[in-house]
Amino acid sequence: MIVIVFRSRPTPNVDEAAVGALSQRMIEIASSMPGFLSYKDFAAEDGEFVTLVEFESHETLAAWRNHPEHLEAQRRGREEFFAEYTIQVCEPVRAYTFDVAAGRRDL
Repeated sequence: MIVIVFRSRPTPNVDEAAVGALSQRMIEIASSMPGFLSYKDFAAEDGEFVTLVEFESHETLAAWRNHPEHLEAQRRGREEFFAEYTIQVCEPVRAYTFDVAAGRRDL
């Protein structure tokens, strides 16, 4: 599994409707791609946004990274929406899950 951590801060007076529409479209495309596992967005009180995306492999992530609409969204993000952002591409060292019924299980 490959985990992408995308941390961003919008520009002042960003067009929130435009960002939201583009984000929704990116979720639609990413979730339809082979190897897609999950997508989650979070907002912090200080104005930072964090997006976590999981893909099965570097190859499936590369297909997403190079998708034509995603490339255009990246360009728009740099030019219109983000004052700053950081992207981290990570591979889990250890993973497990827990729930009351099943207890802890290694992934």
